[in-house]
Amino acid sequence: MNVTHAPRQARGPESQARGPESQARLAESVEHSPAWLRLKDAATALQELQVQDGSVRDGHADARALVDTITPAIAELAPRFPHDAEYLEASIRDFQRWADSGFGVPDFYDSLVAFQPQRHRADGIRHLVVFPMYTQNGSSNRFVEALIVEAIWPEFIAELETEYTNTLFLSLRLIDFTPGYDTNSAVLFPETVAMREIPAFTWGAIFQDREAARYRRAVRTASEITRLDLPAEAAAMLDDQALTEKTFVMWDLIHDRTHMRGDLPFDPFMIKQRMPYFLYSLEELRCDLTAFRECVEIENRLSALRQAQGADALSEVEAETLAQAKLVQYAVIFDRIFRFAITGSRVRNYDGLGGQLLFAWLHERGVLHWTDTQLTFDWADVPAAVIALGERIDELYWRSIDRPKTAHWLAAYELVSATVTPNPASQWARGLPDDVLAGPPRGYTDAVLDDEFPLSMFFEALEKKMRDVSAPTSGITGRNA
Repeated sequence: MNVTHAPRQARGPESQARGPESQARLAESVEHSPAWLRLKDAATALQELQVQDGSVRDGHADARALVDTITPAIAELAPRFPHDAEYLEASIRDFQRWADSGFGVPDFYDSLVAFQPQRHRADGIRHLVVFPMYTQNGSSNRFVEALIVEAIWPEFIAELETEYTNTLFLSLRLIDFTPGYDTNSAVLFPETVAMREIPAFTWGAIFQDREAARYRRAVRTASEITRLDLPAEAAAMLDDQALTEKTFVMWDLIHDRTHMRGDLPFDPFMIKQRMPYFLYSLEELRCDLTAFRECVEIENRLSALRQAQGADALSEVEAETLAQAKLVQYAVIFDRIFRFAITGSRVRNYDGLGGQLLFAWLHERGVLHWTDTQLTFDWADVPAAVIALGERIDELYWRSIDRPKTAHWLAAYELVSATVTPNPASQWARGLPDDVLAGPPRGYTDAVLDDEFPLSMFFEALEKKMRDVSAPTSGITGRNA
């Protein structure tokens, strides 16, 4: 069911505001307003009364008092978010219905369907977001969370999106938030909200300020540890949060639209199902390498135009697009190698494996070197090597259209294990026994070790030196990077 609503302007003098810039000004400094602080405090206190599914088992009177603080605060703040008027009205109704029904498992379907932030992709537009929800890489509890967020949508991205159409993609900056986002969560997805039924989802958001801040901290430290001489453009990102945010918006815009596109097996990985985790590694890496390849093409096209017709041939937007296309290439490599590969546990860490695969692939092809305890790249040859890995994964996908599912899994394992050394105890590396090969897919998955592809000696040493840097990034934003 896909229910949409026409946006309405809030009542009152603020409703005269028109246009993204005027609407953005309405919410300036709203994070310091008494109404927001009351809302944030009440939502945080309400979390103490909720159990994991979001319901309140005991303390209904206290919960009612907190809801009676939350709803007037939303109403007071609503005129500062006129573009979200219908959603905020629905949110108040959902809170009231939840309280009136005895604080069972919350149902915020109506307000979720009314919330349509993708219709307001303009730089600086803010949203007040209040839902009972879990937070990916944050909390598995469906607690009431409250956020103030801000869109990051520079002009060059608005132009780029006409070529890389992705109407569901939303790029945000965290302004203030309750404890569920004082974590490593860097996404806001509608499927995390407590609701009675699942609508057709129309948006998905990434907090680019958090991604950029973590990147800057990790790459700065890792480059010092490995004595990497960063190219000037890449070094500039480490001192400029806004520049890095724009880079991540461009990267994720293209990455996000790559899912479910191209020559895919019949059952794409985005469909939720249990399968060996290295398949998710390849899917996420495929999307990153597609973003890399597209940025190489953008860079080559705009560079050729500038060389043929002079610097004035490029508009201001085109010049920024050219600069950002180069930065995306650095970001993909360094984020995958320096952050993804050693972040998180070693239990089916599919993003970590993607970073390991990229590093080992570049090393085997002689464009990355770890010599005399110093990391170096042959930058002129790096793009071709990265693109070759992307093409290898694309070929795997294309061939898998004609393969049974488990045969595709075996071929994917062969691709990864040809470059990243498997665990010596791996059943997959030795060869699965006939009873597993002839049995259901569950047997294949059960045979995968939690750490099927352990860290190499390079990454083991790097992880130990990076541990004190990686751990404190929980809750990081562009403001406290």
